[in-house]
Amino acid sequence: MVELTRLNGKTITINALLIETIENTPDTMISLVNGKKIMVLEPVPEVVELVQRYMQTVGLIGGTMKSLNSEGS
Repeated sequence: MVELTRLNGKTITINALLIETIENTPDTMISLVNGKKIMVLEPVPEVVELVQRYMQTVGLIGGTMKSLNSEGS
């Protein structure tokens, strides 16, 4: 989940797994897989960074996997 700001200043939390596209119109428009569109104040690079950070924390993209055997044997 990523926390963003709607154009009216209110916070919205979006399921990052449902994001289909992020467009840079005058504002940032996020299209979800269910067809909903959400306009937010954060610029596209910031939204992408938040989504990538979320994906790393849940282990969906590299950089967060830890070895089960910390001794290396």
